[in-house]
Amino acid sequence: MNTTASTPAFADPRATWDARFAQPGLLFGDKPNAFLQREAQRIAPGSHVLSVADGEGRNAIFLAEQGHAVTAFDISPVAVDKARKWAAERGVQVDFHVAAADAWTWTPAAFDAVAAIFVQFADPDLRRKLFGGIWQTLKPGGLLLIQGYTPKQLDYRTGGPGKLEHLYTESLLRELLPQAQWLLLREHEAELAEGHAHAGRSALIDAVARKP
Repeated sequence: MNTTASTPAFADPRATWDARFAQPGLLFGDKPNAFLQREAQRIAPGSHVLSVADGEGRNAIFLAEQGHAVTAFDISPVAVDKARKWAAERGVQVDFHVAAADAWTWTPAAFDAVAAIFVQFADPDLRRKLFGGIWQTLKPGGLLLIQGYTPKQLDYRTGGPGKLEHLYTESLLRELLPQAQWLLLREHEAELAEGHAHAGRSALIDAVARKP
């Protein structure tokens, strides 16, 4: 899961993610994110859903299999190519695009729901723009589903960017989305088993916001 970032390790984010996704297998595994799988029941049947920085397609494909019309994008052409092939194998339609978060067109009021799962390679400036775009593209009454790492993840180092300023807290999300109606906002710890990139004890935040 990715956006562009200003850290040295991500001076060329597309090349970095292409190299990661070019490895054999699926970087984040072949199952949807467990939080998304659990909370997707909140999304009305037949919704138009956007999956942000979707990687190899695990979350977009899951949402499409639930009967939603899904659009997804990722910065990595390698990941998107794998996602398209995987969706075809599963017999589902997803509108996949290659795009960085800061280059995506956030069409106003276009989506009933947006999934932003571990989108944590954005520095604070890009993160403000990213969440502003996500909020803009949600329809009134639309849902935003977020899972990310909290600062305690720096103790576990079982996934994530490893930089404090890229991690989420309840207060940060409230500040980013001051108009949100929070249906769920919870920091907790759990064992993750999402491929080899997210594996082990993890410090997480789960959030579901409704746009008034």
